Amino acid sequence: MEVLPKEVAELENKIVTHEAYNNKSYKWSARDFELGASMGNGKFGHVHVAREKKSGYIVAIKALFKSQLVSSRCERQVIREIEIQSHIRHPNILRLLTWFHDEKRIYLVVEFAAGGELYKHLTSSPKGRFPENRAAKYIYQVADAVNYCHQRHVIHRDIKPENILVAYNGDLKLGDFGWSVHAPSEKRKTMCGTLDYLPPEMIRRQSYNVSVDHWCIGVLLYEFLVGKPPFESEGQDRTYARIVAVDVTYPSYITEGAKDLISKLLKTSSKDRLSLDGVKNHYWVQQFVSEKN
Repeated sequence: MEVLPKEVAELENKIVTHEAYNNKSYKWSARDFELGASMGNGKFGHVHVAREKKSGYIVAIKALFKSQLVSSRCERQVIREIEIQSHIRHPNILRLLTWFHDEKRIYLVVEFAAGGELYKHLTSSPKGRFPENRAAKYIYQVADAVNYCHQRHVIHRDIKPENILVAYNGDLKLGDFGWSVHAPSEKRKTMCGTLDYLPPEMIRRQSYNVSVDHWCIGVLLYEFLVGKPPFESEGQDRTYARIVAVDVTYPSYITEGAKDLISKLLKTSSKDRLSLDGVKNHYWVQQFVSEKN
């Protein structure tokens, strides 16, 4: 099954209004979809582009093997991901349209982001990094999406380029809510996420709140502009030590505005980190957002 760019653009705009996906009485199954090309394999299954047979809408389907989820004790994690993502509606968050299961698998039906993983865009960019205007646009969209989550007491806990997708129009879609948590008290202690993105409070096994995501956005922006995370080192212990010390080295080509924003997010004390509205309204971001408009 070949998916043409024009078709993708039209269907991406229509899919979120498709009434059938909001029809709670309809019992979806794998028979409702025509599977297309593989989009990759994960730890517990695989992802395919698919066409919903009746409407022709293009979606992505993540199929997770129940046996692997059980053996890895990740059933609760998947249930939490479904519960959280089912209630989130934001233009920069990958929408979970529906889900169903059979004897062997759980199927998550999500928006189809034609551009694929942001990580691939980053690594294929000239010099392996984004220009400032593109990085600023992207960080604005991520901050807006994460701020929306925080307003609903959801902490993402695993923000990184591999967990962000690119839509056909170039906008970002934050995805992979597998490590996310709904925390009305905003206090957690579970250590999770990706090594290079862990904040100091997680490494110290201290309680934390939504500001762990603020730290991750600072790391993300650095990676956008440099091509690698700021604390990347040989060995876990060395990486931990650099994170706790906030040992950041900026290449000469990083401008003062970008440095200022990154440094306001990479603060040891969570209460000192810049708010996400502050990220969106930071002068370095705004100069490029204003250019676009």
